[in-house]
Amino acid sequence: MKAYRSSTVGLITIICGFFLWQKIDPQIINNFYLPPLAEMQAYGQWYRLLTVALMHDQLSDIPYHLAFNMLALHSLGSQIEEFLGRTKFLIIFFVSLLAGSLTSAYFLPLDGYSIGVSGAVFGLFGSILVMGRRYGVGMQAVLITVGINLAIGFTIPGIDWRAHVGGLIGGAAITKILIHK
Repeated sequence: MKAYRSSTVGLITIICGFFLWQKIDPQIINNFYLPPLAEMQAYGQWYRLLTVALMHDQLSDIPYHLAFNMLALHSLGSQIEEFLGRTKFLIIFFVSLLAGSLTSAYFLPLDGYSIGVSGAVFGLFGSILVMGRRYGVGMQAVLITVGINLAIGFTIPGIDWRAHVGGLIGGAAITKILIHK
């Protein structure tokens, strides 16, 4: 019943809409990907800290990158939004996205770039971990999931582990602030 008013579903719709736009015009990625920090500074393209979340890998006919991110965003985001409310959820999402993007941009090689919303998704994992600890909920399954996904990011080339780590830390930190008020 509440799905039409869900910020989580709204974010998923926007991101999927950009994926379709990217399918029609693959060059759009050039306007939205995340470059190294020095390049963003040189051209004043700070908006890329946010637009990185709108682009996803299209190397395969099956959009794995998008599908995994949207599944995680829906699973985690819906829970956080229901528990903490829309405003706190959106704060956690965007702080996580910015933390992941800044970490990624700072540590990217000069010829590198990043795409995807996984920095924000990892921030949602961080948020769930903080809430679980605060409210005494067992977090073993979440810890294992985060551990496996971090390991994948460190071992498979092309996955931006920097965004994952930055988002995880950002999401945990902002959630700790928000729930301790």
